[in-house]
Amino acid sequence: MVKPLIIAIDGPAGAGKSTVARMLAERLGLDYMDSGATYRAAALKVLQSGTALDNQNEIGRVIALAEIQFLAGNQEPKVLLDGKDVTAEIRSSEVTYAAARVSRLPEVRKKLISLQRSLVAGRGVVMEGRDIGTVVFPEASLKIFLKADPEERARRRLQQNHQQGRPSTLADTVSEISKRDQLDAERKISPLVAAEDAHVVDSTYLTAEQVVERILELARSKKLLTTP
Repeated sequence: MVKPLIIAIDGPAGAGKSTVARMLAERLGLDYMDSGATYRAAALKVLQSGTALDNQNEIGRVIALAEIQFLAGNQEPKVLLDGKDVTAEIRSSEVTYAAARVSRLPEVRKKLISLQRSLVAGRGVVMEGRDIGTVVFPEASLKIFLKADPEERARRRLQQNHQQGRPSTLADTVSEISKRDQLDAERKISPLVAAEDAHVVDSTYLTAEQVVERILELARSKKLLTTP
């Protein structure tokens, strides 16, 4: 059997992972999956339950009962929590912060990593996140670590927030990204690092299209694509 093409794209907030991963998935006819959405959905479940973010035992119990589903495609997949579409709801700043907190818990990561692997189920996929190439799919066909200067990442995230109808300021966005970077770096389980065999791409001065082309060149050099 032919091994399905799995492209892992990791990197910090605002590096352009989501945009690049969606564009790449569309170009290659693969499913696009945002692993972070599973953590956001889990965090929303915790917030809905009223559980304190430092109550590890209760968080584990709440998330164990959560039913998280993806309706995948090569663009923004719908995320269902207990049968309800929460695709837009999980993008709030409150959920973003809660997701960074709950994702540090071992029992949460164990459940959601298992879920992320099951979502692929032998299909070709472009999955983006923070530990895809290191933990979720260490056997991925191609691993990309996307980075960018902090100031540029903040500007991109601010623009994204406005496009999604979530007003913010540059100062607040810089603070949000700094906090997330710190949480990702200090996390004992699956901290944000580039896989040893990942290709590091700096997107600071590149358009999303240029990043996609660079990744396609890498895929061709590894003979992962059957078309030129």
